[in-house]
Amino acid sequence: MKKSDIDPMPAFFDRYINKVEDVDLLEALEMHSPEALFSDTDSLHALGDLVYAPGKWTVKDIIQHCIDTERIMSYRAMRFARNDQTPLPGFEENHYAQNTLASERTLEDLLDEFEIVRAATLAQFQNFNEPMLQRSGKASESFISVGALGFVIAGHALHHMHVIRERYFPLLDS
Repeated sequence: MKKSDIDPMPAFFDRYINKVEDVDLLEALEMHSPEALFSDTDSLHALGDLVYAPGKWTVKDIIQHCIDTERIMSYRAMRFARNDQTPLPGFEENHYAQNTLASERTLEDLLDEFEIVRAATLAQFQNFNEPMLQRSGKASESFISVGALGFVIAGHALHHMHVIRERYFPLLDS
């Protein structure tokens, strides 16, 4: 499945999906892997606990958020691929962020976990056939397909790496 095969494009989640190239879903997940996106570990280390504005997350908080979100989206994909039509609730990302131990973990530990989660995500999506990828369900009050959830996963991490590059890396020059 390619991004252009998503029909309909889910509102709200389109902002993550549209960041990804029109490639095969598995290729997108591999292209935008944690290892590829968060490879500038020297800069990530140098940022430490810096934030670009009061109340914003640290880089470690962002990585933990990406891990949590990928797990939730993968769970949703599994449920819908199995044709479970039970509506799934949303989640409050700020509540999750306030209840982690990201600040007590090392950057390497977080990135290792993220790579393990992505490997599990890839294994899951490799075993979905086309009819499964086309199935959809209701999550966060919106209908979304299994394939679209896969592209959300790839695009969400990419979105946050763009935020780090645009808003956090300039802090290293000041």
